[in-house]
Amino acid sequence: MSTNEPSVGPLVQGIDHCSLIVADTRKALEFYEGILGLELDETRPDIGYPGAWLHVGQAQLHLLEVPNPDSTESRPEHGGRDHHVALQVIDLTIIMQRLEAQGFTYSRSKSGRTALFCRDHDGNAIELVEKHES
Repeated sequence: MSTNEPSVGPLVQGIDHCSLIVADTRKALEFYEGILGLELDETRPDIGYPGAWLHVGQAQLHLLEVPNPDSTESRPEHGGRDHHVALQVIDLTIIMQRLEAQGFTYSRSKSGRTALFCRDHDGNAIELVEKHES
């Protein structure tokens, strides 16, 4: 920060969106809409490649159907030891039932929190953290 700039506090105020690479947007939406219950943002413009934008509270999750430069081989079994997106949920039990019904595996958080890690169809690690209204 320059010494002649006024002090305005933190310039970064939150996360607007994060992006995940997927091989098939329709298949990915089965996971993100069907299991996690995220709502599709229908205003996504045509930006030259398939994908989807999903609402996550005040932020978004962008699914990008583009070639994946990262290998999904040799990723750790537990998603907490990999790059991941952490999403807050209101009922982890419902999510676990949906994951099991669709054949997805998951592991509990090693931190002791009410949370789990799973992977989507493309091997992206997702952390789901149960949050209760305060």
